[in-house]
Amino acid sequence: MERIPVAGPWITEREVRYAADAATHGWYARAGEYPARFERAFAQYVGRRHAVALPSCTSAIHLALSALRVGPGDEVIVPDCTWIATAAPIQYVGATPVFADVEPETWCLSDRTVAACLSARTRAIIAVDLYGGMPDYPALLALAADRGVPVLEDAAEAVGSECGGQRAGSFGAASLFSFHGSKTLTTGEGGMLVTDDPALHARVLTLRDHGRPPGDKLFVNTEVAYKYKMSAVQAALGLAQLERIEELVARKREIFGWYSTELGALPGITLNAEPPQTRNSYWMVTAVFAPDTGLTCREVMAALDAQGIDSRPFFHPLSSLPAYASEPQAALARARNKAAYDLSPRAINLPSALCLRREQVGRVCGVLKSLLACAG
Repeated sequence: MERIPVAGPWITEREVRYAADAATHGWYARAGEYPARFERAFAQYVGRRHAVALPSCTSAIHLALSALRVGPGDEVIVPDCTWIATAAPIQYVGATPVFADVEPETWCLSDRTVAACLSARTRAIIAVDLYGGMPDYPALLALAADRGVPVLEDAAEAVGSECGGQRAGSFGAASLFSFHGSKTLTTGEGGMLVTDDPALHARVLTLRDHGRPPGDKLFVNTEVAYKYKMSAVQAALGLAQLERIEELVARKREIFGWYSTELGALPGITLNAEPPQTRNSYWMVTAVFAPDTGLTCREVMAALDAQGIDSRPFFHPLSSLPAYASEPQAALARARNKAAYDLSPRAINLPSALCLRREQVGRVCGVLKSLLACAG
Protein backbone atom coordinates (compact mmCIF):
# COMPACT_ATOMS: atom_id res chain seq x y z
CA MET A 1 0.00 0.00 0.00
CA GLU A 2 1.46 3.34 -1.08
CA ARG A 3 2.09 5.53 1.95
CA ILE A 4 0.54 9.01 1.76
CA PRO A 5 2.89 11.83 2.90
CA VAL A 6 1.71 14.67 5.11
CA ALA A 7 3.75 17.41 3.39
CA GLY A 8 6.20 17.95 0.57
CA PRO A 9 7.08 20.14 -2.42
CA TRP A 10 6.34 20.23 -6.14
CA ILE A 11 9.64 20.41 -8.01
CA THR A 12 9.84 20.73 -11.80
CA GLU A 13 12.57 20.95 -14.42
CA ARG A 14 12.67 24.73 -13.91
CA GLU A 15 13.85 24.35 -10.32
CA VAL A 16 16.42 21.74 -11.32
CA ARG A 17 17.74 23.96 -14.12
CA TYR A 18 18.05 27.07 -11.92
CA ALA A 19 19.72 25.14 -9.09
CA ALA A 20 22.17 23.52 -11.49
CA ASP A 21 23.03 26.92 -12.97
CA ALA A 22 23.69 28.32 -9.49
CA ALA A 23 25.83 25.30 -8.58
CA THR A 24 27.81 25.73 -11.80
CA HIS A 25 28.14 29.49 -12.03
CA GLY A 26 27.12 30.98 -8.65
CA TRP A 27 30.63 31.61 -7.37
CA TYR A 28 33.27 34.38 -7.32
CA ALA A 29 31.85 37.62 -8.72
CA ARG A 30 28.48 35.95 -9.38
CA ALA A 31 28.01 34.52 -5.89
CA GLY A 32 25.33 37.03 -4.94
CA GLU A 33 23.31 37.01 -8.17
CA TYR A 34 20.63 34.48 -7.31
CA PRO A 35 20.10 35.70 -3.72
CA ALA A 36 19.70 39.28 -5.01
CA ARG A 37 17.29 38.19 -7.76
CA PHE A 38 15.24 36.16 -5.30
CA GLU A 39 15.09 39.04 -2.83
CA ARG A 40 13.95 41.56 -5.46
CA ALA A 41 11.33 39.24 -6.91
CA PHE A 42 9.98 38.22 -3.50
CA ALA A 43 9.72 41.83 -2.27
CA GLN A 44 7.78 42.71 -5.40
CA TYR A 45 5.50 39.70 -5.01
CA VAL A 46 4.42 40.51 -1.44
CA GLY A 47 4.40 44.28 -2.01
CA ARG A 48 7.31 45.32 0.21
CA ARG A 49 10.27 47.62 -0.46
CA HIS A 50 12.99 45.37 0.96
CA ALA A 51 13.66 41.65 1.32
CA VAL A 52 16.53 39.76 2.97
CA ALA A 53 17.10 36.08 2.17
CA LEU A 54 18.00 34.03 5.26
CA PRO A 55 18.57 30.44 6.42
CA SER A 56 15.19 30.13 8.18
CA CYS A 57 12.12 31.94 9.44
CA THR A 58 13.52 31.48 12.95
CA SER A 59 16.56 33.57 12.02
CA ALA A 60 14.25 36.16 10.43
CA ILE A 61 12.28 36.54 13.67
CA HIS A 62 15.53 36.73 15.64
CA LEU A 63 16.88 39.49 13.40
CA ALA A 64 13.60 41.42 13.43
CA LEU A 65 13.47 41.43 17.23
CA SER A 66 17.14 42.39 17.44
CA ALA A 67 16.69 45.19 14.90
CA LEU A 68 13.75 46.52 16.96
CA ARG A 69 16.09 46.41 19.99
CA VAL A 70 13.82 44.12 21.99
CA GLY A 71 15.75 42.80 24.97
CA PRO A 72 15.84 41.91 28.67
CA GLY A 73 12.88 43.21 30.64
CA ASP A 74 10.65 43.38 27.55
CA GLU A 75 7.61 41.23 26.76
CA VAL A 76 6.55 39.99 23.32
CA ILE A 77 3.04 38.66 22.73
CA VAL A 78 2.71 35.50 20.62
CA PRO A 79 -0.23 33.16 19.96
CA ASP A 80 -0.30 30.11 22.20
CA CYS A 81 -1.06 27.92 19.15
CA THR A 82 2.01 28.04 16.91
CA TRP A 83 5.30 26.26 16.36
CA ILE A 84 7.95 27.02 18.97
CA ALA A 85 10.07 28.83 16.35
CA THR A 86 7.75 31.84 16.71
CA ALA A 87 8.54 32.18 20.40
CA ALA A 88 12.08 30.86 20.84
CA PRO A 89 13.81 33.95 19.32
CA ILE A 90 12.13 36.09 21.97
CA GLN A 91 14.33 34.38 24.51
CA TYR A 92 17.34 34.56 22.18
CA VAL A 93 17.23 38.33 22.75
CA GLY A 94 16.56 37.98 26.49
CA ALA A 95 12.89 39.02 26.43
CA THR A 96 9.84 37.18 27.78
CA PRO A 97 7.19 35.50 25.60
CA VAL A 98 3.58 36.14 26.59
CA PHE A 99 1.19 33.49 25.26
CA ALA A 100 -2.12 34.91 24.04
CA ASP A 101 -5.23 32.91 23.26
CA VAL A 102 -6.45 32.41 19.69
CA GLU A 103 -9.83 32.82 18.04
CA PRO A 104 -11.78 29.54 17.75
CA GLU A 105 -12.58 30.07 14.05
CA THR A 106 -9.31 31.40 12.58
CA TRP A 107 -6.92 29.86 15.17
CA CYS A 108 -5.03 33.20 15.06
CA LEU A 109 -4.51 36.15 17.37
CA SER A 110 -7.09 38.94 17.46
CA ASP A 111 -7.27 42.40 18.95
CA ARG A 112 -9.39 40.87 21.73
CA THR A 113 -6.91 38.16 22.72
CA VAL A 114 -3.93 40.50 22.44
CA ALA A 115 -5.61 43.19 24.55
CA ALA A 116 -5.87 40.69 27.41
CA CYS A 117 -2.07 40.33 27.42
CA LEU A 118 -0.83 43.89 26.93
CA SER A 119 1.27 45.41 29.70
CA ALA A 120 3.63 48.32 30.23
CA ARG A 121 6.45 45.94 29.26
CA THR A 122 5.00 44.90 25.88
CA ARG A 123 7.54 45.75 23.18
CA ALA A 124 6.23 43.76 20.21
CA ILE A 125 3.44 41.50 18.99
CA ILE A 126 4.13 38.53 16.70
CA ALA A 127 1.00 37.51 14.79
CA VAL A 128 1.04 34.11 13.04
CA ASP A 129 -0.81 33.30 9.81
CA LEU A 130 -1.53 29.80 11.04
CA TYR A 131 -1.60 27.02 8.43
CA GLY A 132 -2.27 29.69 5.77
CA GLY A 133 -5.11 31.38 7.68
CA MET A 134 -5.03 35.10 8.43
CA PRO A 135 -5.94 37.13 11.52
CA ASP A 136 -8.01 40.31 11.26
CA TYR A 137 -5.00 42.52 10.59
CA PRO A 138 -6.84 45.88 10.36
CA ALA A 139 -8.20 45.43 13.91
CA LEU A 140 -4.93 44.02 15.25
CA LEU A 141 -2.79 46.77 13.71
CA ALA A 142 -5.17 49.46 14.96
CA LEU A 143 -4.82 48.18 18.53
CA ALA A 144 -1.04 47.98 18.21
CA ALA A 145 -0.78 51.48 16.75
CA ASP A 146 -2.92 52.86 19.58
CA ARG A 147 -0.46 51.34 22.09
CA GLY A 148 2.65 52.22 20.07
CA VAL A 149 3.70 48.58 19.78
CA PRO A 150 5.16 47.17 16.52
CA VAL A 151 3.63 44.07 14.95
CA LEU A 152 5.71 41.36 13.28
CA GLU A 153 3.90 39.06 10.87
CA ASP A 154 5.02 35.44 11.08
CA ALA A 155 3.91 34.41 7.59
CA ALA A 156 6.00 31.22 7.64
CA GLU A 157 3.01 29.11 6.57
CA ALA A 158 1.07 31.58 4.45
CA VAL A 159 2.78 32.51 1.20
CA GLY A 160 -0.06 33.27 -1.22
CA SER A 161 -2.69 34.05 1.45
CA GLU A 162 -4.46 37.42 1.51
CA CYS A 163 -6.31 39.67 3.94
CA GLY A 164 -8.34 42.58 2.63
CA GLY A 165 -6.69 42.31 -0.78
CA GLN A 166 -3.17 42.47 0.68
CA ARG A 167 -0.85 39.50 0.46
CA ALA A 168 0.55 37.75 3.48
CA GLY A 169 3.89 39.40 4.09
CA SER A 170 2.65 42.96 3.73
CA PHE A 171 1.57 43.59 7.33
CA GLY A 172 3.38 45.15 10.26
CA ALA A 173 6.91 46.45 10.75
CA ALA A 174 8.32 43.32 9.11
CA SER A 175 7.07 39.96 7.87
CA LEU A 176 8.91 36.66 8.14
CA PHE A 177 8.68 33.61 5.87
CA SER A 178 9.83 29.99 5.96
CA PHE A 179 10.95 28.03 2.91
CA HIS A 180 11.37 24.72 4.73
CA GLY A 181 10.94 21.57 2.62
CA SER A 182 7.36 21.18 3.84
CA LYS A 183 6.27 24.66 2.78
CA THR A 184 4.31 25.69 -0.32
CA LEU A 185 7.37 27.53 -1.66
CA THR A 186 10.57 25.80 -0.67
CA THR A 187 14.33 26.25 -0.85
CA GLY A 188 14.89 23.06 1.19
CA GLU A 189 15.75 25.16 4.23
CA GLY A 190 15.51 28.93 4.17
CA GLY A 191 13.59 32.05 5.05
CA MET A 192 12.97 35.68 4.18
CA LEU A 193 12.48 38.93 6.06
CA VAL A 194 10.54 41.67 4.25
CA THR A 195 9.95 45.25 5.38
CA ASP A 196 9.16 48.76 4.14
CA ASP A 197 11.39 50.39 6.77
CA PRO A 198 14.82 51.34 5.31
CA ALA A 199 16.39 51.72 8.76
CA LEU A 200 15.20 48.31 9.91
CA HIS A 201 16.39 46.81 6.61
CA ALA A 202 19.86 48.33 7.00
CA ARG A 203 20.07 47.13 10.59
CA VAL A 204 19.12 43.58 9.59
CA LEU A 205 21.78 43.56 6.85
CA THR A 206 24.43 44.42 9.45
CA LEU A 207 23.21 41.93 12.03
CA ARG A 208 23.00 39.00 9.60
CA ASP A 209 26.66 39.36 8.48
CA HIS A 210 28.70 39.27 11.69
CA GLY A 211 28.20 42.98 12.34
CA ARG A 212 29.59 44.15 9.00
CA PRO A 213 27.69 47.17 7.66
CA PRO A 214 26.31 46.88 4.11
CA GLY A 215 29.04 47.55 1.55
CA ASP A 216 31.94 46.79 3.90
CA LYS A 217 34.92 45.52 1.88
CA LEU A 218 37.59 45.64 4.57
CA PHE A 219 36.01 43.13 6.98
CA VAL A 220 35.74 45.64 9.79
CA ASN A 221 33.15 44.32 12.24
CA THR A 222 31.39 47.09 14.15
CA GLU A 223 29.73 44.68 16.63
CA VAL A 224 29.33 41.01 17.48
CA ALA A 225 26.35 39.72 15.52
CA TYR A 226 25.20 36.66 13.56
CA LYS A 227 25.80 34.62 10.42
CA TYR A 228 22.45 34.33 8.66
CA LYS A 229 22.66 34.05 4.87
CA MET A 230 21.11 31.99 2.09
CA SER A 231 23.24 30.16 -0.46
CA ALA A 232 23.06 30.76 -4.21
CA VAL A 233 21.68 27.27 -4.85
CA GLN A 234 18.90 27.74 -2.30
CA ALA A 235 18.02 31.13 -3.75
CA ALA A 236 17.96 29.74 -7.28
CA LEU A 237 15.52 27.05 -6.19
CA GLY A 238 13.40 29.68 -4.43
CA LEU A 239 13.38 31.97 -7.45
CA ALA A 240 12.13 29.16 -9.68
CA GLN A 241 9.43 28.28 -7.15
CA LEU A 242 8.40 31.94 -6.89
CA GLU A 243 7.96 32.12 -10.65
CA ARG A 244 5.43 29.27 -10.23
CA ILE A 245 3.80 30.61 -7.05
CA GLU A 246 0.28 31.00 -8.42
CA GLU A 247 0.43 27.44 -9.71
CA LEU A 248 1.61 26.19 -6.31
CA VAL A 249 -1.06 28.08 -4.36
CA ALA A 250 -3.75 26.97 -6.82
CA ARG A 251 -2.74 23.34 -6.21
CA LYS A 252 -2.95 23.84 -2.44
CA ARG A 253 -6.42 25.30 -2.82
CA GLU A 254 -7.40 22.45 -5.13
CA ILE A 255 -6.30 19.90 -2.54
CA PHE A 256 -8.34 21.69 0.11
CA GLY A 257 -11.29 21.66 -2.29
CA TRP A 258 -11.05 17.86 -2.56
CA TYR A 259 -11.21 17.56 1.23
CA SER A 260 -14.04 20.07 1.44
CA THR A 261 -16.08 18.14 -1.13
CA GLU A 262 -15.65 14.92 0.86
CA LEU A 263 -15.94 16.25 4.40
CA GLY A 264 -17.42 19.74 4.32
CA ALA A 265 -21.05 18.71 4.81
CA LEU A 266 -20.40 16.04 7.46
CA PRO A 267 -21.49 16.76 11.04
CA GLY A 268 -18.80 16.54 13.67
CA ILE A 269 -15.88 17.84 11.61
CA THR A 270 -14.74 21.36 10.66
CA LEU A 271 -11.99 22.35 8.23
CA ASN A 272 -9.87 25.52 7.93
CA ALA A 273 -11.82 28.78 7.84
CA GLU A 274 -11.71 31.38 5.09
CA PRO A 275 -13.52 34.43 6.55
CA PRO A 276 -14.80 37.23 4.29
CA GLN A 277 -12.06 39.43 2.83
CA THR A 278 -9.45 36.69 3.21
CA ARG A 279 -7.86 34.14 0.91
CA ASN A 280 -6.45 31.06 2.59
CA SER A 281 -3.53 29.33 0.85
CA TYR A 282 -4.19 26.20 2.95
CA TRP A 283 -0.60 25.21 3.63
CA MET A 284 -1.97 22.44 5.82
CA VAL A 285 -5.52 21.08 5.64
CA THR A 286 -6.66 20.86 9.24
CA ALA A 287 -9.64 18.95 10.64
CA VAL A 288 -11.22 19.80 13.99
CA PHE A 289 -13.51 17.17 15.51
CA ALA A 290 -16.53 18.28 17.52
CA PRO A 291 -16.36 17.51 21.26
CA ASP A 292 -19.39 15.22 21.10
CA THR A 293 -17.58 12.86 18.68
CA GLY A 294 -15.11 11.96 21.40
CA LEU A 295 -12.36 11.80 18.75
CA THR A 296 -8.92 13.00 19.73
CA CYS A 297 -5.91 13.92 17.64
CA ARG A 298 -3.89 10.94 18.84
CA GLU A 299 -6.68 8.46 18.14
CA VAL A 300 -7.20 9.76 14.61
CA MET A 301 -3.46 9.84 13.88
CA ALA A 302 -3.18 6.20 14.96
CA ALA A 303 -6.09 5.17 12.73
CA LEU A 304 -4.58 6.96 9.74
CA ASP A 305 -1.13 5.51 10.39
CA ALA A 306 -2.60 1.99 10.43
CA GLN A 307 -3.83 2.66 6.88
CA GLY A 308 -0.48 3.97 5.61
CA ILE A 309 -1.36 7.64 5.96
CA ASP A 310 0.92 10.21 7.57
CA SER A 311 -0.53 13.08 9.58
CA ARG A 312 0.60 15.50 12.27
CA PRO A 313 -0.96 17.01 15.36
CA PHE A 314 -2.32 20.50 15.54
CA PHE A 315 0.23 22.62 17.39
CA HIS A 316 0.19 22.03 21.11
CA PRO A 317 -0.25 25.24 23.11
CA LEU A 318 3.24 26.57 23.70
CA SER A 319 2.38 27.11 27.34
CA SER A 320 1.77 23.34 27.67
CA LEU A 321 5.23 22.31 26.45
CA PRO A 322 7.97 21.06 28.79
CA ALA A 323 10.22 23.76 27.30
CA TYR A 324 8.10 26.41 29.07
CA ALA A 325 7.10 24.46 32.17
CA SER A 326 8.91 26.80 34.54
CA GLU A 327 7.84 30.06 32.87
CA PRO A 328 5.40 32.16 34.96
CA GLN A 329 3.78 33.42 31.75
CA ALA A 330 3.03 29.82 30.75
CA ALA A 331 1.17 29.23 34.00
CA LEU A 332 -0.94 32.34 33.36
CA ALA A 333 -1.66 31.17 29.82
CA ARG A 334 -2.74 27.71 30.95
CA ALA A 335 -5.43 29.32 33.10
CA ARG A 336 -6.48 31.97 30.54
CA ASN A 337 -6.31 30.46 27.06
CA LYS A 338 -9.54 28.47 26.85
CA ALA A 339 -9.75 28.32 23.03
CA ALA A 340 -6.19 27.09 22.55
CA TYR A 341 -6.57 24.31 25.10
CA ASP A 342 -9.99 23.29 23.80
CA LEU A 343 -8.88 23.19 20.16
CA SER A 344 -5.50 21.48 20.19
CA PRO A 345 -6.41 17.98 21.51
CA ARG A 346 -9.16 17.43 18.92
CA ALA A 347 -7.52 18.86 15.79
CA ILE A 348 -5.22 17.21 13.27
CA ASN A 349 -3.29 18.20 10.15
CA LEU A 350 -4.19 15.96 7.22
CA PRO A 351 -1.94 15.04 4.27
CA SER A 352 -1.38 18.26 2.31
CA ALA A 353 1.67 17.51 0.16
CA LEU A 354 1.71 19.17 -3.24
CA CYS A 355 2.17 15.74 -4.85
CA LEU A 356 -1.19 14.42 -3.58
CA ARG A 357 -3.66 12.87 -6.00
CA ARG A 358 -7.43 13.00 -5.77
CA GLU A 359 -7.74 9.28 -4.99
CA GLN A 360 -5.26 9.60 -2.12
CA VAL A 361 -7.40 12.31 -0.54
CA GLY A 362 -10.32 9.91 -0.98
CA ARG A 363 -8.41 7.28 1.01
CA VAL A 364 -7.78 9.74 3.83
CA CYS A 365 -11.40 10.84 3.92
CA GLY A 366 -12.60 7.24 3.92
CA VAL A 367 -10.78 6.63 7.20
CA LEU A 368 -12.19 9.82 8.71
CA LYS A 369 -15.71 8.96 7.63
CA SER A 370 -15.43 5.54 9.23
CA LEU A 371 -14.21 7.09 12.49
CA LEU A 372 -17.05 9.61 12.48
CA ALA A 373 -19.62 6.89 11.77
CA CYS A 374 -18.36 4.83 14.69
CA ALA A 375 -18.27 7.89 16.93
CA GLY A 376 -21.85 8.70 15.94
